[in-house]
Amino acid sequence: MEVKIENLGACELPSYESESAAGMDVRANIQEPMIIPPQAFKLIPTGLRMEIPKGTECQVRPRSGLAFKHGISVLNSPGTIDSDYRGEIGVLLINHSSKPFTINPCDRIAQLVFTPVFNVVLNLKSPLTSSERGANGFGSTGKN
Repeated sequence: MEVKIENLGACELPSYESESAAGMDVRANIQEPMIIPPQAFKLIPTGLRMEIPKGTECQVRPRSGLAFKHGISVLNSPGTIDSDYRGEIGVLLINHSSKPFTINPCDRIAQLVFTPVFNVVLNLKSPLTSSERGANGFGSTGKN
């Protein structure tokens, strides 16, 4: 699949960092270091706009290294970029740790994963057919 991208000043285009990576790393398009205080969040610009094919979404997901080492995540994870959005892509990062976190210009801040989407037609019907699981949720299928 091809995705049209416009560079508004980003240091690098998103890229796959390994041969089998599902997500492309995207970088902070900032001119000076930016600090995210503990338990706070900030919108980080990427300097990119995309034209995503209809029937596709781009998910903005956390980078596991930032989450594991620093408690940094994507607040609305996964964030969704719809195929009809044409504005600059921003990444809403949150600092779950107790220490300030500094983002430097061109740091990798998130990953982008492209996936198909399906539009459905909701059909209001009652009652629903029964299932073995029924209405049991939140841990009802096992110990862990």
